[in-house]
Amino acid sequence: MDIGFIGLGKMGLPMARRLVAAGHTLTVYDTRREAVDTLVALGAQAASSPKDVADRTETVMASLPSLDISLAVATGKDGVIEGKRVKRLVDLSTTGSRMAVKIHDLLAQKNIVQIDSPVSGGVGGAEKGTLAVMVSGPRAEFDRLKPALDVIGKVFFISEKPGAGQTMKLANNYLSATAIVATSEAVVMGVKAGLDPNVMIDVINAGSGLNTASRDKFPKSVLPRTFDFGFATGLMVKDVRLCLEEMKGMGLSMEVAEAVGRLWETVIREMGPDSDFTAAIKPIEKAAGVEVNGIKPQGLSK
Repeated sequence: MDIGFIGLGKMGLPMARRLVAAGHTLTVYDTRREAVDTLVALGAQAASSPKDVADRTETVMASLPSLDISLAVATGKDGVIEGKRVKRLVDLSTTGSRMAVKIHDLLAQKNIVQIDSPVSGGVGGAEKGTLAVMVSGPRAEFDRLKPALDVIGKVFFISEKPGAGQTMKLANNYLSATAIVATSEAVVMGVKAGLDPNVMIDVINAGSGLNTASRDKFPKSVLPRTFDFGFATGLMVKDVRLCLEEMKGMGLSMEVAEAVGRLWETVIREMGPDSDFTAAIKPIEKAAGVEVNGIKPQGLSK
């Protein structure tokens, strides 16, 4: 399939690389020339703007970091909407359902189909092709795109309703955001009481407290204090804020979500948007006066 790909960041680059490796013909654009050059070296063609991508391909994919950028790339000056050839935009970004619907409606005026297709699984999932891909849009378009999307992960058809994929993604990331801060509070409590954090995580993972943070984030990035899981605090806070907005718009109860949101606002204030989201434990440690350090002294067995 001929595919245009816009946005070659931490998530976009490995997704685009997998598509090239699978034999798809890619035309790529990013504001960072070095990212474009990486894909060109693998056989992709470089474009000069989102419009240029959309002039040259019927199917355009985008992986972008913010709502404003997603809107501008899709519908702004020199955006996808001005392309001569494009028939569909597959948005792999997280924008929330309201922005997805807005982009959908604007593109529809030019007979361009918007396929809402956010992903989850982090940089590791993008590199391995194990992302969860949550697609909403016309079923016929989903069927057309599925072989390409299968290259980047496990594909789920959510609904034909515009923005439904975004709702699914926000529900997922809200749970992920909750898991990391709740697990951080639990382990900090244990360390404050004198427990070994390595043993705590082993017990949690063998018991009913098992979650994605205890299973993946703590062993890889928190206990060794590398804080390098590959997802920025700013992006997590964006997702939590969008989820809260969506819940509020539906008139839902948000007691837990609001508490989680407050915690993440503290994390971004103290750690900054560019910190790894696993650093969420640091403000919790600071308030407790302890450090969760799972690095074993050399010479000791596991």
